[in-house]
Amino acid sequence: MALPKEVYKALKDIVGSENISDDPALLDSYRYSLAHTAIHLGPYYDTFTPRGAAVLLPGSTGEVQAIVRLCNEHKIKFKASSTFWSAQGYPSEDDTIQLDMRRMDRILEIDERNMFAVVEPGVIGATLQAEAMKVGLNTHIAGSGCSCSVLAGATSYFGSGPSNLYGGWHYENLLGAEWVMPTGDLFRIGSLGSGCGWFCGEGPGPSMRGIARGFLGAKGAMGVFTKCAIKLFAWPGPESLPVEGTVPAYRVSLPDNFRAYTVAFPSWKAWADAAYLIWDTGIGYLAHRQFNMFGRELKYAMVKILTDPSKTLGDLEELLEDPEVQRVTEASKRDFQIVLAGMTPRDLAWQERAFDEILARTAGWKVEAMNQPDVADWSLLYLLRLGHKNLNLVFGGSYDGCFGLLGTADYGTTHVEESGQLKKEWEEQGAVVQAGGDCTMGPIGGQGGGGTCLWENFTCFDPYERESVEGTRALFDAATKLGLARGWGVGMEKWNAQCRGPDGRTTPKEERDRIHLSAPQPSVFRYQHKIRRAFNPNDLGDAYYETLDDEAD
Repeated sequence: MALPKEVYKALKDIVGSENISDDPALLDSYRYSLAHTAIHLGPYYDTFTPRGAAVLLPGSTGEVQAIVRLCNEHKIKFKASSTFWSAQGYPSEDDTIQLDMRRMDRILEIDERNMFAVVEPGVIGATLQAEAMKVGLNTHIAGSGCSCSVLAGATSYFGSGPSNLYGGWHYENLLGAEWVMPTGDLFRIGSLGSGCGWFCGEGPGPSMRGIARGFLGAKGAMGVFTKCAIKLFAWPGPESLPVEGTVPAYRVSLPDNFRAYTVAFPSWKAWADAAYLIWDTGIGYLAHRQFNMFGRELKYAMVKILTDPSKTLGDLEELLEDPEVQRVTEASKRDFQIVLAGMTPRDLAWQERAFDEILARTAGWKVEAMNQPDVADWSLLYLLRLGHKNLNLVFGGSYDGCFGLLGTADYGTTHVEESGQLKKEWEEQGAVVQAGGDCTMGPIGGQGGGGTCLWENFTCFDPYERESVEGTRALFDAATKLGLARGWGVGMEKWNAQCRGPDGRTTPKEERDRIHLSAPQPSVFRYQHKIRRAFNPNDLGDAYYETLDDEAD
């Protein structure tokens, strides 16, 4: 449905004629394959997000307020997005106004003394990191990569990544925020609301961070965040990263106060014990089970390819036959990567001794082949910058996660073999990439520097092969069935699937209700429904905000 002419004119008066369009061709460029992150179901379904009524590029908080108030006046849904990593950043219903926040891309302040930055929605992790490093600071970069919005991860979504361990998740790092509420009113959260500056998200002043974010953030369905302050943390390295090499084998050699290791363990219990000891000891700058995303049986061969510009994916099969590759692959089945950063030489020396003691107590070892200088320097850059997100798609052209076990280290390690075995059985049927079943990856550390790990089992497939698409969907159904039977709850394969129903269209309310009712605490989503009703009386958000109404049972 086209916008009424008078509404379109009013919107054009707000943002200017060069910052609005309802051209169908342009609107179609703002559609995305229905999924969580990068999954694309190919040509076999009408899998794209709905076409918006218009696209607007606001340039200020005042313009956003005016747009939202006009939408309330005419009962038109709106959706704001920053860098469009996820399909959930796009409208879930037809005739929604898409707000593209890319014009608001300024770093407004970096407070070196108090260690925070104030950013607009279009500021990406790479930009903020580069500026912060100039003053001896760093920013957390979410697992979605350095090309994604800092503000979006902090205010509106998950924000987990390798630097959880030392730097904290994005949502932990959210300080003061400026929020254009669903009604168009402007709300300043925390200390900002009392005129005390950006330094705190909980006060003095209105402590509304929990209401604004809820479970996993409102994903753009509860107004628009136009500015936020994000906590930074110490960077004991140079003012810029001295990157060397060529695609894809970029690497960085940093001063002697940095170490990047891949470590492995004889059992999953030992793996978990090492995680607990790292948390208790307080060592480590970054920790992630990163390269297992390529699969238990493929990861070392992939690392060999990615650190050698003369190799391509065409060398994979030959490398897998190499006895040395097979030996390293077997030795690193239960691994993770860790970066130590010393604030002083004595600090690093102490961390090294403590880490060696942790490995001795758990019978763990440093994987020698992964810790060779060129590979270690490549790993270091990968973990610090997260600039290689295209590699998520390299095997088949598409991927999605399943299971996504989130909990203590013991929780994930108890179930990783069973979840991996189910996936391996489906791999052998030929639908998804055969990578050894266990493709689980995720951070070693959560809130407060410890406490949780995340186990996202990457599933790679070919979106232009019907058998692969159908087989992947069947695997996800099987993963959900196993998760419910084991008491793990619905996994990422269903949380992500809220964007796509059986026919590739947006998942209907009945399916979303079933997902929410199967959660360990469904009352969370009932409360979010009440919050939505109170703060968004005209219901101008979309379906990706996790709610459960009173009638659902």
